[in-house]
Amino acid sequence: MPSVRHEESPVAEKPSYFITTPIYYVNAAPHLGTAYCTILTDVQARFRRAMGYDVKFLTGMDEHGQKVAEAAEEHEMSPQQWCDTQVPLFKDLWGRLEISNDDFIRTTEPRQRHAVQYLWERMRESGYLYKGSYDGWYCVPEETYFTETQVEKADKGRERPGAHLCPDCGRPLERVREESWFFKLSAFQDRLLALYDEHPDFVQPDFRMNEVRSFVAGGLQDLSVSRTTFDWGIPVPFDEGHVTYVWFDALLNYMTAVGYGADDEAARAEFARRWPAQCHVVGKDIIRFHCVIWPAMLMAIGADLPDHVFAHGFLTVKNSETGYAEKMSKSRGNAIAPAEVIDLLGVEGYRYYFMCDVSHGEDSAISFERMEQVYNADLANSWGNLVSRALNMSAKYFDGKTPTLADGWEWRPGVLHDLAQGICERYAARMEKMDYVGAKDVVMELVHAANHFIEDSAPWAVAKDPARAGELTDIISSLLESIRICAHLLAPFMPTSSAEVLARMSLSNEAEVDDLAAACAWGGLAGGVAVTKGDALFPRLDSGR
Repeated sequence: MPSVRHEESPVAEKPSYFITTPIYYVNAAPHLGTAYCTILTDVQARFRRAMGYDVKFLTGMDEHGQKVAEAAEEHEMSPQQWCDTQVPLFKDLWGRLEISNDDFIRTTEPRQRHAVQYLWERMRESGYLYKGSYDGWYCVPEETYFTETQVEKADKGRERPGAHLCPDCGRPLERVREESWFFKLSAFQDRLLALYDEHPDFVQPDFRMNEVRSFVAGGLQDLSVSRTTFDWGIPVPFDEGHVTYVWFDALLNYMTAVGYGADDEAARAEFARRWPAQCHVVGKDIIRFHCVIWPAMLMAIGADLPDHVFAHGFLTVKNSETGYAEKMSKSRGNAIAPAEVIDLLGVEGYRYYFMCDVSHGEDSAISFERMEQVYNADLANSWGNLVSRALNMSAKYFDGKTPTLADGWEWRPGVLHDLAQGICERYAARMEKMDYVGAKDVVMELVHAANHFIEDSAPWAVAKDPARAGELTDIISSLLESIRICAHLLAPFMPTSSAEVLARMSLSNEAEVDDLAAACAWGGLAGGVAVTKGDALFPRLDSGR
């Protein structure tokens, strides 16, 4: 990346992989979009752990700013009390959705306050701060400043001009007039454009980079980074009455969580090892903050830049009246609560649908009908059916065990053996790009081939002839080995059911691996051990929707 990378500690056996979600606002309960982003990040974290990385997966809550203060006032609470009531809603949902985060940061924590005030001092030393007055337009819900030009352009596109509306969310803007500290964002235009040229994968997917580049090339305005009209924020350490603009606070959480500004030796060592982050996963609506303001802030203080920012699209639903897909929102009355999807698909089905049937870089339309269709086709009829049939036949034909394996069985060519060669490499190439649909396709190719193999080989007929005992062993062993490999590859998406599949083949010790390629090499099946059919992993759905 753009700056010198830290060398790995000689005692570290695994390379660091630091991945983050955005920190979520506490002005409302978690919704399908926040859950989508969090699972998207969780799948990558689980994949990287399986590939041998020492992963730190960070998520958390953004608890400062005018929007939070207003939400607290509406509920007749102090801002801190309001935040304290909202955080459990997120933590409980993340637990239910099998999110494997290693840290959960709140911007009201002492470590964040210390880091932000440390940042203020470093920014003042850098020469990229100055004091002035702000007189312009501000969107409280988006926590974003807009220039007169941006507002005028948005107004021209409206059929019935009236009160100025936010160019991003369409809600009324507020006129803000106050003394403020400014960050010289305009000074970084050329350096940001050079960054994008030298590191074209800094913003992912590729077409998002074009949006960011166009925005920066159009000119940057200096950014107001302190507020005086309210006090719910981290105080500016050298100017009483000023609190930190919420994004100047929130973006720093990524560095705070790995020890930025901390005084003790352990924290400094952690920062040296973990920073820069390998990937920030964000929604496309906050891409400018992460791909323009954040790298400029880091450049100003001479810090390393993150390797990648991955911006996912919105989840949309079809309007029954117009037929057009539109962004989910409570105001439109089309929002879907996570609990509704869990009730339909279960947690594992929920994770699979949103990770394996949604194109993550672009906006994607979702529906309960499609959820049920994908669940039945992929999980009930294909994967679940394969597991059930193969384990049942192994138990039936081999006295409740997996077949006893002959020496060198893993080297015998066959349809499934041949298809499984290089499967981890094909899968990993897609996972690393967050092409989860493509990665799923790699796995399902083997699943479908195994189901066809059952029909083609007809093990129930082979089992009737004692002279074909060796052939039966080969058939069932190939099926079980294919299942074992697929369970490992599906584990980042569906960790609980994948662990259950391995347990049914007496392979519980394989549930968590740190060398996925080795785990997926053909030949890892344990022979002559107990096998359990168990209940259907994914019972077929017939909701009548």
